Amino acid sequence: MTTPEAERHGGGAGAEQVAAEGQSVARPEERLERAVRAAEQALIEYEIAVETFRIEVENFSRLHHQKLGPMYTRLDELDAQLAEARAARTGDPEDLRKADEARARVMPMPGVEELFHGWMDGEGLFPEAAAMLTEQPVRPPQRVRPSDEARKLYRELARKAHPDLAQDETERTRREEFITRVNAAYSRGDEVLLHELAEEWAAGPKPPEQGPTPSEELYARLEWLARRKELLSVVARELEEGAIGSMLRMAPDDPDRLLEEIAEKLLADVSAREAELAELLAQE
Repeated sequence: MTTPEAERHGGGAGAEQVAAEGQSVARPEERLERAVRAAEQALIEYEIAVETFRIEVENFSRLHHQKLGPMYTRLDELDAQLAEARAARTGDPEDLRKADEARARVMPMPGVEELFHGWMDGEGLFPEAAAMLTEQPVRPPQRVRPSDEARKLYRELARKAHPDLAQDETERTRREEFITRVNAAYSRGDEVLLHELAEEWAAGPKPPEQGPTPSEELYARLEWLARRKELLSVVARELEEGAIGSMLRMAPDDPDRLLEEIAEKLLADVSAREAELAELLAQE
């Protein structure tokens, strides 16, 4: 006769055996699926980081041109005038060649309005730029760096609506179009629009749950994710090694102060060139 104690022990052993058998028959694709999901999330985070830095570089480049563009142009013009004045005094062929090269480096006036974003047009410097060069008070360039709230909203939307989470082409297209709008709003620092986009996504259709896939497709997916990561690495390296990216990495916490320091140096260079030119012309 089996005692209740023996039944309890026997029942427990049987349950453990059933659980072990259940684990042993797990689908072979499960490990690959976990690897794919982990790689997808890692790639999304990396894409967010690269895109965030790209937008920061773009915005800093705009501020750089707005604030420093007129001074660079003025320095090029002064260098050309100095070279021309020296060539006029000496008549030396080498000085004449240097004067021609210096004049060729001066940016042509037509078509620079877009580059300097409202500081210069075909007629010359705007009053704001002239005031800056004479150290008079000037309206600072419009700040376009996204706020902390905008950054938070952007990251949340990018994680939720990223195209790499799509399971079919229709869903991927919908996500790509939505993310394009999100990126545009973030690049302008439009916090209100980002809130509206968050509400729009929350009200839209939810992405289908990921179901089991064949091992061959999972391997192909992992290979695609690896290639995508390599391409993003190239983009990230180009951004970091570019002139603006390098400047941002020099002062990641206070890039505005870096612009001010560069502006101070450029103003000093402008003053030195003007004094040199005046002295050279006075000797004629």
